[in-house]
Amino acid sequence: MKVYTEIIGNMNKDPEWKEKLHDADIDYIFLDQWTAQKSRFLGKGVSGTEYPIALKRHTQVVDGDVIDYDSETKKASVLKIELSPVLVIDMGALADKDHDTIIRRSVELGHAIGNQHWPAVVKGTKVYVPLTVDKKVMLSVMETHNLEGITYEFQKGLEIIPYLAPHEIRRLFGGAGHDSHGLGEHHHHPTSHIHLDENGIAHEHTH
Repeated sequence: MKVYTEIIGNMNKDPEWKEKLHDADIDYIFLDQWTAQKSRFLGKGVSGTEYPIALKRHTQVVDGDVIDYDSETKKASVLKIELSPVLVIDMGALADKDHDTIIRRSVELGHAIGNQHWPAVVKGTKVYVPLTVDKKVMLSVMETHNLEGITYEFQKGLEIIPYLAPHEIRRLFGGAGHDSHGLGEHHHHPTSHIHLDENGIAHEHTH
């Protein structure tokens, strides 16, 4: 069985590949957010074909990556990533408030998130929180605290990816509590989380 060891292109980012695969017969290999963090795994295409994938360590696969293409038969194998939504909390409206208000709201938000033990990534005036429980529960928590000047909404995981560094992507989509079961990988990898305590201070914990 052939082992796929490299990404040869991306149909979403590379105009050349987008054109090349325009009328190709594509076998999509759907990956969940945890499998997408691995460099070695066994994928399965819509056709039922199995794809043993062994990429270089720390390779970050992205939606639309092409792992195989036959120019004669015009058949291709493409990775499709399904990421969970992310709660995006925007504190931008507080930027022109007085220091006391900014500090108070930040502490209140940190307290709300910390009480739920939700991991989070802070980028500028936005806080990204991965979907860890039902959407309604997360929205209910935010509504209960009713933090004035802070807005929030769920956005698609794939829309968030461009704004994040690789380690932040792993933090949001790394699959806390999920074991790795890729090719030759049958052990649990340590997962880092950011926890905001009641004072709004971030602490990183490794499990």
